[in-house]
Amino acid sequence: MKLRQRIQEAVESVRARQKPEFAIVLGTGLDGLAERIKVDRTVPYSRIPNFSATTVAGHRGDLVFGTLERRRVVALRGRLHFYEGHSLDEVVFPVRVARALGAKALIVSNACGGLNPLFSRGDIMLIDDHINLMGGNPLVGPNDDAVGPRFPDMSEPYDRAFLELAEQVALGAGIRLRRGVYAAMSGPCLETRAEYRMLRTMGADAVGMSTVPEVIAGVHAGFRVLGVSAVTDLCFPECLKKVRLEEIVAIARATEPMMTELVRRFVAAARV
Repeated sequence: MKLRQRIQEAVESVRARQKPEFAIVLGTGLDGLAERIKVDRTVPYSRIPNFSATTVAGHRGDLVFGTLERRRVVALRGRLHFYEGHSLDEVVFPVRVARALGAKALIVSNACGGLNPLFSRGDIMLIDDHINLMGGNPLVGPNDDAVGPRFPDMSEPYDRAFLELAEQVALGAGIRLRRGVYAAMSGPCLETRAEYRMLRTMGADAVGMSTVPEVIAGVHAGFRVLGVSAVTDLCFPECLKKVRLEEIVAIARATEPMMTELVRRFVAAARV
């Protein structure tokens, strides 16, 4: 079945009464935002044609329709990851459906490891640019011009006006932000010291296992994109220590109120 047909099947099964303005991927550090949404209805991924199931703890797998700060939103509560065994086409399919539902702005979030020696655990980083090292691209294969152009321009995947607005609302809320380049690896293992050195030499400020495929598909579909990362561990090769998952989860939970407040204020102020 062609991509356009698969998207249309999904859209018809969840058709919202009003078009959403924002699509929000509630990754690690932002799931609490769902509690701030005035929910109209929630649709499990399992009930949507052509959606795949999430398998990672903390990623529920629901499409949430409602309002946030009086703005219409559709939230992807739970993302799909390449390392789960999903194809990149499956990973980005919910983003494509959100665009077909009418959303114009895409907000993506994640937890990441900090590579920049100026970063600390608990920092929030606006993604200024990215490096795709996942070994694949969701746009490989036949292109449907109705979904997006064959050769989308990626000179500005993260909207400059959105970045400036996010910095402004963060300043008003007393939230300190970093800004940097996010490198996407396939996962699920964490990187070696040599790989961290390589990434830092390439210009990456942070590293993670998600987000970039969704951003590529989002830009392809015509979204304006804002990316936000929570720095949950430090990846300094000179003093690298084993990472405990419990510590990462604790840092992610600690940053969640700030991430939520940032996105809430951004949605209230953004023009799409």
